[in-house]
Amino acid sequence: MKLHKIFTPTSNFWNKVILIRKFVLLKFSIVAVLIATLYPFNFYLTNSLSIQTVIASFDNSSSFQDVVNNVLLFIPLGFALTALLQKTKIKPLSKFLTVILFSAGLSLTVENLQMFLPSRSPTPADIANNTLGGSVGMICFYVWHSQSFIDILSSVKNSRISNSVKKITFLYLLYISLSFLILIPWQNSIKLSNWNLNYPLLLGNEQTGDKPWQGYISKVHIADKAVSQDEVLELFNAKNSLDVIGGSLVASYELTNQNSYQDLTGQLPELLPQGQLTNSEDGKHVTFSSRYWLKTEKSPIFLSKSIRQSSEFTIITTVATADTNQTGPARIISLSSGILRRNFTLGQQGTNLDLRIRTPISGENGTDIIFSVPEIFTNTKFHEIVITYSPANIQVYVDNSHNFYTANLLELIPQEQKLFYYALTFIPLGFCLTFLALLARRKLNLYRFLLTSGILLPSLILESILVIDTGKDISLSNILLGIFLTGGVMLMLQLRASVLVKKAA
Repeated sequence: MKLHKIFTPTSNFWNKVILIRKFVLLKFSIVAVLIATLYPFNFYLTNSLSIQTVIASFDNSSSFQDVVNNVLLFIPLGFALTALLQKTKIKPLSKFLTVILFSAGLSLTVENLQMFLPSRSPTPADIANNTLGGSVGMICFYVWHSQSFIDILSSVKNSRISNSVKKITFLYLLYISLSFLILIPWQNSIKLSNWNLNYPLLLGNEQTGDKPWQGYISKVHIADKAVSQDEVLELFNAKNSLDVIGGSLVASYELTNQNSYQDLTGQLPELLPQGQLTNSEDGKHVTFSSRYWLKTEKSPIFLSKSIRQSSEFTIITTVATADTNQTGPARIISLSSGILRRNFTLGQQGTNLDLRIRTPISGENGTDIIFSVPEIFTNTKFHEIVITYSPANIQVYVDNSHNFYTANLLELIPQEQKLFYYALTFIPLGFCLTFLALLARRKLNLYRFLLTSGILLPSLILESILVIDTGKDISLSNILLGIFLTGGVMLMLQLRASVLVKKAA
């Protein structure tokens, strides 16, 4: 009997074992974050570290894949840290702040260390996404851990707020306000605020020289505004078409068979020949090939900065292909550092004209969403092309104002990408609505109103404002997806709560 008592583990012992396991899980989560964000650890020291250098090094953006990875990477961390804090006497709000601050602090540390890694690019958005991932991990723990979930539901249900219609109404108004706040990431996702200032302007190839285009260009004009359809009509008809653009013109290159190509506005660097010049036939255009292309002497910072601020542009060019079967796409005009990073690229893909634009939603290579205009290069004739972009809206005019193609980036989002963005938007709202409904459970009429409007309104608000702001077509499937995610999350949480309550009884 005594031996049995000696070898019987005490609850104290198992508590220590569980605590150690939680510490190990947290350590593994931290190590996983460090490896995923800092590998291959090829750090270097810089002699010119200043505030300006730090700010410049953070001037990067996250692609869709980065957003997914950064959220998922920190979920285990938030889960492990919440599990460790679960047995402490810290108040729930303090636990929440601890997880938020710890996730943000670790992310900020990692992003600062990435300044000293040539293979990494620190990004402010990564800190927000990592912090969001930590928060999601914390929520996952409370939903997974039965007792914690029941305790939270019980405290919400029995709180003083549940007896006050005014306080519940106030929280409902905050919930609707949150529905408007979720518009901000959507609106920012289609702006050009993530354009890099250090990419050169190239005609006829990439900077790496491996995406050549064979053809002819006679002019390239770029403005930092999207001209209207009436102005496009004037551009095609007016003798001095650049007067239509006026002060918004930020680049103007008239290309003739010379070795000097200056920007006529005087704001951008000169285009310099790369390779060996091939003489054009009539002296009114430049001939491009795999052996000859043009590149600005240095990065056209003014061009990128102006477009980044306005989130609009117009490109006017006259081009002709020498080969109707070029692919790659072969680069006609590009503001890029190589084949993986660009602000925009106009290229030829077979007989199609491909347009890649860097936005938060299309990625730093602009390849998450590609706009293609069919059957432009079916012959070797010259075509005058006008391309405009205003947030989300792309318009391409070929040869006249009546022959145009249009698209909206928000309507071109791949299905899996859209599902992820909608999940990030509406799942948190589903959690908020669950607790709001719990507070109003005793007030039946108010409960029904909150439940119905809380599920329907956020999705309707998002779709309506995006339609108004960008001119996109209204999508019933988008509205239903938002409703499904908000209501589905709330329903699953209520089902789990009812199951746990029955088990406890």
